Amino acid sequence: MVLKGIKVLELAGLAPGPFCGMVLADFGASVIRIDKIGAQAIDSLGHGKRSIALNLKSKEGIEIFKKLSNQSDVIIDTYRRGVMEKLKIGPKDLMTSNKKLIYARLTGFGQVGPYADMAGHDINYLGLSGLLSLFGRYNEKPTPPVNLAADFGGGGLMCAFGIILALYERYKSNVGQVVDASMVEGSAYLGSWLFRSQKMPFLWGRPRGKNILDSGVHFYDTYETKDNRYMCVGALEPQFYEIFLKKLGLTSDEVSQFENFEENRCRITEIFKQKTQAEWCAIFDGTDACVTPLLSLKDAASHIHNQYQGTFTTIGDDVIPNPSPRLSRTPGISTGTRKNSQPGENSIEILTELKYQTKEINYLLSNNFVYQTEHISKI
Repeated sequence: MVLKGIKVLELAGLAPGPFCGMVLADFGASVIRIDKIGAQAIDSLGHGKRSIALNLKSKEGIEIFKKLSNQSDVIIDTYRRGVMEKLKIGPKDLMTSNKKLIYARLTGFGQVGPYADMAGHDINYLGLSGLLSLFGRYNEKPTPPVNLAADFGGGGLMCAFGIILALYERYKSNVGQVVDASMVEGSAYLGSWLFRSQKMPFLWGRPRGKNILDSGVHFYDTYETKDNRYMCVGALEPQFYEIFLKKLGLTSDEVSQFENFEENRCRITEIFKQKTQAEWCAIFDGTDACVTPLLSLKDAASHIHNQYQGTFTTIGDDVIPNPSPRLSRTPGISTGTRKNSQPGENSIEILTELKYQTKEINYLLSNNFVYQTEHISKI
């Protein structure tokens, strides 16, 4: 795989950091997660990663971390600014001894500014980026799109992109660098088209929920079916809109595209309620009407198109998206099919690889500088 041989240290966290590490692991990187001693197993993206639980407030724990850093290509740091510097394992400390290290800092508000030391979550970062103001129905308050946009799009994925860029540059310079991934900035950048298209009166210019792409029109919306499921309608272009109407048994004279949006929406709503989702799929599948089913997470894995594409892997009740994009020679392989490591599960194994002797490992474990799961305190 394309990242085979790249060694990554991921400081344990929630959502964006684990996702960044998962992306790198899916494409071949070897990822070790640094867990806190006594931490709960809350990383649902830890499959395929190994874990060592360290007390980073101890001299011994810091020494182990430094040894791991000196053998690594990438560190994913999800702590707020200054935390790692206080422990003397910030980027300046570690890059002095490992000049090829890529040190990725993944935070909500970045490393500078009045918000840099504040706690926050996806809703806060998306709100500060300006994008959250666009999401929601007319006359309703803005609705956060769960924690997808800032945590995973503007955060984890943007950080992984920065790491790949730094690794590529390192092949030329043989020197590492710091990647500063702010989820506010990353979300804003992810929304570049939304910012840059605001002066297009065809798309924007009306209140939230009254524009073409935010549910303001009848031809870009979701509709409930007879069996309480939904269909997604995106018939934007006139030629696609004509096909859409034909499949509904309507004409543009009856339901004009750019007039009477609410009246047309009500009429189409009643039509969609007359058939089940499966019946509507039989009508629209294979056409250019731009109408597709709205699927649950479980149903998405069993849909015929996704099955042909191999979009998901299903293990028991778990639905796992496969790595994307696809590379023709060196494709990614989902780590979701592997075991999800528990905090400290691989501590002894990793210490042994660092050339620690049995007596030293027992000392570290018995003094709680390192923790190994499954009640293994000695070897």
